[in-house]
Amino acid sequence: MTGDGSATRAGLLRRREAAAAEVAALAADLRGVFAASVDSNADDEHDPEGSTIAYERAQLTAVLDAARRRLADLDDALARLAAGTYGGCERCGRPIPAERLAARPAARTCVGCA
Repeated sequence: MTGDGSATRAGLLRRREAAAAEVAALAADLRGVFAASVDSNADDEHDPEGSTIAYERAQLTAVLDAARRRLADLDDALARLAAGTYGGCERCGRPIPAERLAARPAARTCVGCA
């Protein structure tokens, strides 16, 4: 494990909280888009003024999926921290540099193995 465990845990928990809030907000936005499209009889597929509701849904779904992956990655990082394996490269076993962990706290590999 790299660095102070309690500080690392606190940082991961802060990032996890932010990611969970983002997931909740995006999910609410997506529900709103779905609700709006059910209540609307607009022909958005032929509207020359902008993107379609389907495109907006697809884009929001992709962003929500990415946010859910970040949340899962942070949960995995917290589990590795609890297990004492956080900060070690899963491929080569060498320590992951502190700079990489600062930039990507859920990193599982060192730069060389990434």
